[in-house]
Amino acid sequence: MLLSVADYEAELGNFNDYGQFVASSERPTLILLVRHGQTPTTGVDLYGRKPGIHLSEVGLSQAEKVAEQISEMNQDRIAAIYSSPLERTRETAIPISKRIGVPIKQNRGLIELDVGDWTGRKLSQLRKLKAWSTVQKYPSGFRFPNGESFVEMQTRVSQTVDRLVANHRGKTVIAVSHADPIRALVAHAMGTHLDLFQRIVVSPCSVTAILYTPSGPVVLAVNNTGDLKSLTPA
Repeated sequence: MLLSVADYEAELGNFNDYGQFVASSERPTLILLVRHGQTPTTGVDLYGRKPGIHLSEVGLSQAEKVAEQISEMNQDRIAAIYSSPLERTRETAIPISKRIGVPIKQNRGLIELDVGDWTGRKLSQLRKLKAWSTVQKYPSGFRFPNGESFVEMQTRVSQTVDRLVANHRGKTVIAVSHADPIRALVAHAMGTHLDLFQRIVVSPCSVTAILYTPSGPVVLAVNNTGDLKSLTPA
């Protein structure tokens, strides 16, 4: 069951006799994190920031489905759509933009983890490396050769979302990104150590919802692929 934004707004103020919210403090901001759809190399290669990776036919269908689900939400609150600049995220954002009539803004803070020298390598090969165990069990202490560390990635993404929240107070913002950045942000929002973030599942074109309130973030949904209407009040 998805929690509603209204549940948390009720803690910040009161509703009048007509069920309308009367704010006594700052209204929360809802961030909808959408992972890009499936690509031909999903689960096969670690493509990182490699350009030229497009959605597969399945991925395009997934993007249309999530766009339909988002369009059924209360669109009055949707203030912006931001996307990682990579092709697979932009192609996922396009159907959403068309459905709700909000333009896409590219935001490099949402880009995939820079895996450096591991870019484009087969996952089957990488799993044989000694460093793979560190990536899975102790990511907070790992930096990709000539790439980014997991800590840097988490800091980048959390700071990016903080700016989006500051720029769109009380609204809903859609951010189309990648699995690791979304998982790292969920861990950050929940106060969970980064070494445990690999336990979080973020499937292609799933929606993860985090409500940013004056008292801190609240994770409403993770890896959701179903109905989203209950996330925002009518």
